[in-house]
Amino acid sequence: MRIFRLLKIQSVAFRFGLDEFFFNYGRLRFLQKPVRWLTFWRQLERPRSERLRLALEALGPIFVKFGQMLSTRRDMLPHDISDELAKLQDQVPPFSSELALATLETAYGKKINEVFLEFDTKPIASASVAQVHLAVLHDGTEVAIKILRPGIAPIIAHDVALMDTGAWLAEALWPDGKRLKLRQVVSEFARHIDDELDLIREASNCSQLRRNFQDSSLLFVPEVYWDYCHSNVMVMERVKGVPISHVETLRAQNTDIPQLARMGVEIFFTQVFRDGYFHADMHPGNIFVGEDGRYIAVDFGIMGTLSDEDKNYLALNFLAFFRRDYGRVAQAHVEAGWAPKNTRIDDFEAAIRAVCEPIFDKPLKQISFGRILLQLFRASREFNVEIQPQLVLLQKTLLNIEGLGRDLDPDLDLWKTAKPFLENWMAEQIGFRGLASRLQKEAPNWTTMLPQFPRLIHQALIENRAQVLEEKMTDLLAEEKRQNRLLALIALLLTALLLWQVFLP
Repeated sequence: MRIFRLLKIQSVAFRFGLDEFFFNYGRLRFLQKPVRWLTFWRQLERPRSERLRLALEALGPIFVKFGQMLSTRRDMLPHDISDELAKLQDQVPPFSSELALATLETAYGKKINEVFLEFDTKPIASASVAQVHLAVLHDGTEVAIKILRPGIAPIIAHDVALMDTGAWLAEALWPDGKRLKLRQVVSEFARHIDDELDLIREASNCSQLRRNFQDSSLLFVPEVYWDYCHSNVMVMERVKGVPISHVETLRAQNTDIPQLARMGVEIFFTQVFRDGYFHADMHPGNIFVGEDGRYIAVDFGIMGTLSDEDKNYLALNFLAFFRRDYGRVAQAHVEAGWAPKNTRIDDFEAAIRAVCEPIFDKPLKQISFGRILLQLFRASREFNVEIQPQLVLLQKTLLNIEGLGRDLDPDLDLWKTAKPFLENWMAEQIGFRGLASRLQKEAPNWTTMLPQFPRLIHQALIENRAQVLEEKMTDLLAEEKRQNRLLALIALLLTALLLWQVFLP
């Protein structure tokens, strides 16, 4: 099955002329004209950016998501390609209204008019995994209904299997493959894709994020209507706002664009360091701006989580980075086990400094994060730094946030915006406030355990005494066996001596 999927990928790439992206650069450029002559029957009048978008749409949801990610990287791609790929964020061709109605009626076991007072058969948004319709409940509540694409699961399963095969080959044939843990990365990606295919799980993600930002002045998360949710249908509060990518419309509404960019950075760091739970698919198609100036988040299929150890490690690295303490960054990598213990800290520090120092005190418009990532990759390869699969989603989200910030306010100083927030968070974690917070958090456990301490100590002493007694008895039995063997040997020798004396001629 995988070989057929691979052949399809090659066929689609050939049909849409994606070979142009390979033959336009480097040593293969001389093949461009011969390939065009040999494939003269292909219809390639459309611009290359449109052909790339159509090819990704034809290949299915995983490739669409790849295009969505690329669309936020305007510093890495030509403008024509990034503008065209941006259409993948919410303009993927929808499936038919008949299929949508059939899915809903099967899920509810009722006719659509028995469930909703009104239902708009025309979707307002269509993405790679699902599409959204507007409706009105019988009590007059306006809602948005997310419906999973029928038959999408097998397609995704085939693509993930193909990615896993590619990762396995890369690990086997590429020297950096094992260090990068490509199969673990694919496994992590597959796990989150599976989550997207269960809209009950997405609804629970939405509810959790809503609780985390209840009454927040930064982010609004819609309410979920659980009575109407199924594994392939999710119903939530309808939200009204301007897509964050429509910057000119926001300016016309007198929105403070630089402040909006700073709010985006604060929302990201709040999710990561306060909650350890973050929206991991924050491309422009999933973010709106409300009339009150707050961000509005939708599409909660992919959420990332971080352990306390991950948060502390990241915070230490970010702060050391903002303070230009590259030695501390290098030391943190070694202490966390991400770099070998025999790593020369001074050499590692010098490599990190060479990458990071040139970008300080510069606005986003003067920084090429694509080039920085490439340099960091080279440095990590040189010092055998292991890639952490659990942070792949965080890295992807950070790139999305940076892309949003670049579109909103190219003059945004990411470092100065983030540094005060991180310093305050670290003070709460490490200082007196952090100690008080942890004591308060653990207090309920202590009130339960403290009364049990005398009994637990007594039990431990008894168990320890019994263990000591058992060990002594074992030793005594072993000693007794040794003595019995010795006595038997002596008796045998005496018997032999006696027999020798009796029968000696």
